[in-house]
Amino acid sequence: MDRRALILANPHSRSAGAGVDAAVAELHKAGIDVLRPAWREDESLAAAIGRYGDRVDLVVIAGGDGSLNAAAPALMESGLPLGILPGGTANDLARTLGLPLDMVGAAQIIAAGRIRAIDVGDVNGKPFFNVASLGMSAKLADRLSQETKRRWGRLAYALTATKVLIEARRFGAIIRSDDGEEITVRSLQIAVGNGRHYGGGMIVEETAEINDDRLDLYSLEFRDVWKLPFMALAFRQGRQGLMDEVRTMSGTRFEIRTRRPMPINADGEIVTETPAIFSLRSGAIQVFAP
Repeated sequence: MDRRALILANPHSRSAGAGVDAAVAELHKAGIDVLRPAWREDESLAAAIGRYGDRVDLVVIAGGDGSLNAAAPALMESGLPLGILPGGTANDLARTLGLPLDMVGAAQIIAAGRIRAIDVGDVNGKPFFNVASLGMSAKLADRLSQETKRRWGRLAYALTATKVLIEARRFGAIIRSDDGEEITVRSLQIAVGNGRHYGGGMIVEETAEINDDRLDLYSLEFRDVWKLPFMALAFRQGRQGLMDEVRTMSGTRFEIRTRRPMPINADGEIVTETPAIFSLRSGAIQVFAP
């Protein structure tokens, strides 16, 4: 029996429209019927999935990590499998899943029909695929506008990150792990990872996977901010935890409290603030992947 796919393309993503038509043609070749409604500015991706979900067998999102994050609640509620056409600036979930970063190649993965269950992180009821964090990365997400990312791509990240780094100051926080232990820290950034890649290819922890039933936390406790740029290779390899001034923890639940509420960035978008509870939804979403 032929399958039917709901295609939702974010027109604001950097490569919007560049390969979606070719990807749709690839799906048609594989016998997949396509429902491709016009984008409605007043409707969220989750609402669109809710509106069309009972007419299709799978959902295909053309966009970046922010678009995928926005669709996550409806995907978990509907149980529909997710196909990804990478169209963002970083495409970290696509990297984690080993997907081709061109839309035609990604469409071929969907057409092949192999499905994997992946974990979804949760922070104060908001889902995330890659990483949720507070500190420098939240400031970076807050300052990066959609227009800046679309116009400058990876250069936007580099320029904004440099400004954030210059202004960075440590903050106080209390971290409570799932075994009840409480640790007081002074940190530049606390990140809780569900997947493997984040921030355009950095790695949360060198053994991290998106279906390993665990969250990986790290806290950057440097007194000297100038040391951070020299850790670039460690972050690319997920080996930052080997540094003396980086604290790492693994578990299924963390609670983080700060003296004043601090914004929390999840998959590149500010979604909540401290105090925050980070938890894990094991195998919550089915995705097409190699």
